[in-house]
Amino acid sequence: MQTSPDTNNKIDVQTLADLGPLPMKVSLGCALLLPVALVLGFTSENGMEKFAFSYLQSTFFFLSISLGALFFVMIQQLTRAGWSVVLRRLSEFISMGVVPLTVLVLPIVLFTLAGNDILYQWASPEKVADDPLLPAKAPYLNSGFFALRYVIYFGSWIFLARYFLNKSVAQDENGDPELTLLMERRSGPGLLLFAFTISFAAIDFIMALDPHWFSTIFGIYYFAAGLVGFFSTLAICLIYLRSKGLLQAPVTIEHLHDVGKLLFAFNCFWAYIAISQYLLIWYANIPEETIFFQHRQEHGWGTISLILVIGHFMIPFVFFMSRWMKRNPKTLFFWAVYLLVMNWIDIFWLVMPNAKLEGVSFGMILVDVCCTIGVGGLYVAGILKMAGQKSVMPVRDPRLEESLKFHNI
Repeated sequence: MQTSPDTNNKIDVQTLADLGPLPMKVSLGCALLLPVALVLGFTSENGMEKFAFSYLQSTFFFLSISLGALFFVMIQQLTRAGWSVVLRRLSEFISMGVVPLTVLVLPIVLFTLAGNDILYQWASPEKVADDPLLPAKAPYLNSGFFALRYVIYFGSWIFLARYFLNKSVAQDENGDPELTLLMERRSGPGLLLFAFTISFAAIDFIMALDPHWFSTIFGIYYFAAGLVGFFSTLAICLIYLRSKGLLQAPVTIEHLHDVGKLLFAFNCFWAYIAISQYLLIWYANIPEETIFFQHRQEHGWGTISLILVIGHFMIPFVFFMSRWMKRNPKTLFFWAVYLLVMNWIDIFWLVMPNAKLEGVSFGMILVDVCCTIGVGGLYVAGILKMAGQKSVMPVRDPRLEESLKFHNI
């Protein structure tokens, strides 16, 4: 633990390094499950498809969390929010997860560039030539342009995440309030860039798994899922860190209450987008749109669909609405873990039905779980490495006092 550089500020500077080496060791240990998933996939029937789709699902599950964090950081700056200052640095750390994920997603892009069509049938010139629709989409759905867009998306996210983290950390050193004004001014254009990139990335990497299907709100569906994942992750991290003595005094029940409210609100927002997409497609009854839900009602996928309707929305809506649930760290932790699992099932439901498999199977789920834990280990290890000795709280932010005194009405 270090002393704050501001001599008038008695707040101790805490870092994730204060947790010791155990989190990094556990993360790297979890990463060993990635090669296990690879072996399990390739030693089973249709192993290439199982692992490839599981790997895509895992990387974009964690990407949704980091992009949710990046949105939260920028919207807090844009709205000049004071209550969230003590939470913002942790959110900035989570947003930096886009850096290791850039490397983790790269193999998907390279295999597509090489003409591998396991994930994307439009990557094969032969399949494009034999398809009545794909030649018309070829100016957009082609390997070279796909790789260029990957560079634009991930380059934009890395730039935004690093910019806001670096400016915030610099303020820890010099206490310059102009940095706060600068971040406020940059957050507006940053959010516009974010909106375009997350929408098109969701289309390119997930919706394009079935190039015959389309949805005009698919990008915002993925965005809504990411916010549920992020607020779940933020609540889990805050409660864990407080149990280890970090952020125990600055982050109060009032802050946890607001994180819980945001988690509940955006879970309802996710449900609203999901039902909107379903009803619009059901009402229009156009074959090239309804095929998406037809796949997800057959071969065991109907059960997963019901889990999302009941488990992702109905159960939390009834039981997580209570104010007490959000103000009790133990119950908030439970619901955060629960909704993070539901978010994982949601991304699983988006990606895996596109695989050329018989349907839901134990082998598929086993490979997917191992792959998710393995990718997650590398993801968390990358975040811990980049967090380093940086304070877990903006100790010289001009709105820090407002955040420390925050109280719900």
